[in-house]
Amino acid sequence: MNNAVKAVVLAAGKGTRLQSESCHLPKVMRAANGRPLLDYVLEGLSFLPTEDIILVVGYRKEDVLAAYPQYPAAEQTEQLGTGHAVQCAAPLLAGFEGHILVCCGDTPLMRGETFRALVDTHLAAGNQCTLLSARLEDGGNYGRVVREADGSFAAIVEARDCTPEQAALTEVNTGTYVFEAGSLLSTLGQLRSDNAQGEYYLTDVPALIKAAGGKVGLCDTCSEEEMLGVNTPAQLAQVEEILRRR
Repeated sequence: MNNAVKAVVLAAGKGTRLQSESCHLPKVMRAANGRPLLDYVLEGLSFLPTEDIILVVGYRKEDVLAAYPQYPAAEQTEQLGTGHAVQCAAPLLAGFEGHILVCCGDTPLMRGETFRALVDTHLAAGNQCTLLSARLEDGGNYGRVVREADGSFAAIVEARDCTPEQAALTEVNTGTYVFEAGSLLSTLGQLRSDNAQGEYYLTDVPALIKAAGGKVGLCDTCSEEEMLGVNTPAQLAQVEEILRRR
């Protein structure tokens, strides 16, 4: 088994709710405690060689590339969802036979130990896909992780699609995954955009891999704090306060 690992960091978003007359930076370049959000994510991934960390850029890509010229990059010219973002990186992964960690560039609180625990869990179990999950008192707007009776992965259900029973679940998807490269790349072409947003969702990939007979696992070691993403000025202030405390 090839245990080589590469990472794909989703960093193409505009961050519309963070924009102001004085700041038009892409979301991942917004500063928290004096450093871009993306800087913290890349620090967490520093156990991987720089050349094995692919940035998916889009809105004002020149700002990201100027700050991080040492990283390989793929361009997402249209914002068509997380699945589409990984599709854009696929040409840079052609022929790679290891495993691919996919994470978000706007989650600066994610620790390197958590990324490594996810990778270690994935490799030790021999999974084709492993999701990083967290357990919250209230799942809120996060997608719920549904498990089979034996505790194995069943599905991810977006919050707006949950039944009352599913909405009561406390295990949620963090948007961070490790995939066996061949399983991911062969499944990306099966994604469909026939949903309310008209986008291609990476959250559909684990279920497709499972349906094809692949082994999908879970690593529930992520804390509620670590999974915080930045979409609004209030969330940026919250993250900045936590970073200062650290």
